[in-house]
Amino acid sequence: MDNTGSLFEGRYKALLFDMDGTVLNSIAAAEHVWGAWAIDHGLDIVSFLPTIHGVRSVDRIAALELPGINPEIEAQAITEAEIASVDGIVEIAGAAKFLRSLPANRWAIVTSAPLALAKARLKAAGLPLPKVLVTSEDVTTGKPDPEGYELAAKKLGVNAKECLIFEDSAVGILAAQAAGAQVLVIAEAHIHRIEIAGTTIPAYEDLIAHLDDEGFIHVCA
Repeated sequence: MDNTGSLFEGRYKALLFDMDGTVLNSIAAAEHVWGAWAIDHGLDIVSFLPTIHGVRSVDRIAALELPGINPEIEAQAITEAEIASVDGIVEIAGAAKFLRSLPANRWAIVTSAPLALAKARLKAAGLPLPKVLVTSEDVTTGKPDPEGYELAAKKLGVNAKECLIFEDSAVGILAAQAAGAQVLVIAEAHIHRIEIAGTTIPAYEDLIAHLDDEGFIHVCA
């Protein structure tokens, strides 16, 4: 455990989690699908693959501005391929136990994945389905915009600034910071260097959450 420091002195109304790389490891499955797509479109997979994490598929494809490409059609095809490729997806160490220890109305997942893919991956990893699950279809603008985190907080009846957000990607960390929340970075799935860091822990194995008498969540190790 490194650099936890004063973060664990905070108290929060709710906990918000990114999905891929944060509560489950889907990197191998995602990069298999995206790698094949990149090769088909003449992209350098070494430089391209690190850019796919944390963002909506449609946004990543649109940013390439490839001639003759419809980002929505391509994104849908990639999603279907990813749903069919969930073998090998596993929880980040300790994530299932930690999530199940939380009050159901005090946590949410905010992912750049579509709903069908999010459900498939959570099931494959053996993780609980949250009552509040914000996916790519629920937002107008994806990460690094804070819209998803702000929406999840609203659905839980709190302000995003009162939340602790768990993230793993640079765009996700930016989204959490833009929402005014504190951020805890989960590093277990990191295989690509990220430019933005924060308070970092490997996984959830040593984390404990408890409610105080005023109903605030405390996270400690």
